[in-house]
Amino acid sequence: MHAESVYLFLHALLRDAAYQLQLPGDRARLHALAFEVIEQLAGGSAPESRLTEFAGRSFEPHATDPFALELADHAGRGQGEGGPAQAKYLCRAAEFAERQHRGEEAERLWKRHAGCVSGIERAESLRKSAMVAQRAGRPGSAEPSYNEALALFRQSGRKRMEGIVLGNMSAMHREVGRFEESERCCRESLAILRELGAGQLDVVALSGLAVLYQETGRIREAEEAFEEALAHERRLGRRKSEGITLGNLGALYKESGRIEQAERSFDLALAANREVGNRRSEGIVLGYLASVYRESGRADQAERAREQSLAIHREVGNRRFLGITLGNMANSYVESGRASEAEPIFEEALAIHREVGNVRSEGVTLGNMAVMYRETGRPERSREFSLRAISIHREFGNRRFLGAHLCDFGILLLQEEGPGRAREIWQEGAVVLREVGDVELLQRKRTTLRELCAKSGVVAFA
Repeated sequence: MHAESVYLFLHALLRDAAYQLQLPGDRARLHALAFEVIEQLAGGSAPESRLTEFAGRSFEPHATDPFALELADHAGRGQGEGGPAQAKYLCRAAEFAERQHRGEEAERLWKRHAGCVSGIERAESLRKSAMVAQRAGRPGSAEPSYNEALALFRQSGRKRMEGIVLGNMSAMHREVGRFEESERCCRESLAILRELGAGQLDVVALSGLAVLYQETGRIREAEEAFEEALAHERRLGRRKSEGITLGNLGALYKESGRIEQAERSFDLALAANREVGNRRSEGIVLGYLASVYRESGRADQAERAREQSLAIHREVGNRRFLGITLGNMANSYVESGRASEAEPIFEEALAIHREVGNVRSEGVTLGNMAVMYRETGRPERSREFSLRAISIHREFGNRRFLGAHLCDFGILLLQEEGPGRAREIWQEGAVVLREVGDVELLQRKRTTLRELCAKSGVVAFA
């Protein structure tokens, strides 16, 4: 062991021993003194941060915020665990960590804060801890906190907060593919908020229902719901929500083959997100724009947008969309003939999807990897991944990618077995793509099939 390491080890032991030699009362007085000194040196006592009920309030920064966790610890040891000073600074520390995009720390601090308070304040703190976990792609951690928060709000008769938590839970269920549970929560939320006349909040619930329609292939209903939500958001001047809805609407246009409309919607969404400083949504929209640029032949713009998107997802800890954007990046490499570069990126994306429970995107990535394996001469691997992807798409109602990956599987079967079963699989995929309105994607698949038919001397069946 190096001399410096020995010194540091002994120093830590001596410090701990000296601390433990102090009588409990003396230790408490020293912590109380440390609390008082740090608070005064950092700018004086911070304002109260009680969480009574969601009101769309903004966090007001204070000079003590970078030291809030240290102050909370000293308050707990000097004045007693769970006291008002500790609760105040734990709340501020959690808010500060959340705004610094330190998701795991923020979740842990909100849970600590919940242990110091009761009633409505505890319920809201639990809700906030769940939201942080959900945004970071940890639904398993979010769900128990949402359930407890919902029970507490119901016990207290706070219908408005019940509606809000149900909306949060709907998004959580949707993100892990529990669509029936998601729709039930969303409809309950929308009914409660409309009954109460909570105009701004029921627009959020309406947008959530639109996303659910989109992800379950109900494109017409999704578009109508998005447009209704967008009209309300513009009337109410809610630029943050408007930016999110414009991004979702752009994604719907893109999935249904309306690329020019999608780009216009994404451009408007990007402007709104940057105006209000919504970095998370900015990163998501940039990822969508990268796909639009790639599909319209603007490779350099696509690369720049994708790199910006990945940087933002890493900055804000958005693991869910980091995985999605990495998968899109790998797929673009395959489509541009760089399949060998794509494989490690696909594997990273797949690991993230499984980590955060995003089974829907796992299916998309598996299907795209099947194409990579086909093009790099690994047909058995391609068959395995195709079948797994198609199974997930059927289970989760992902019609667009079901159609795309059935067509890809048909191409593989044509290469390996000839036109027999390949024709049947291909035609099923083509029908699905026509149903969802993605004519452009179908045309790209048809071009690949015809090129293969020409090489193999088989009469094209597309």
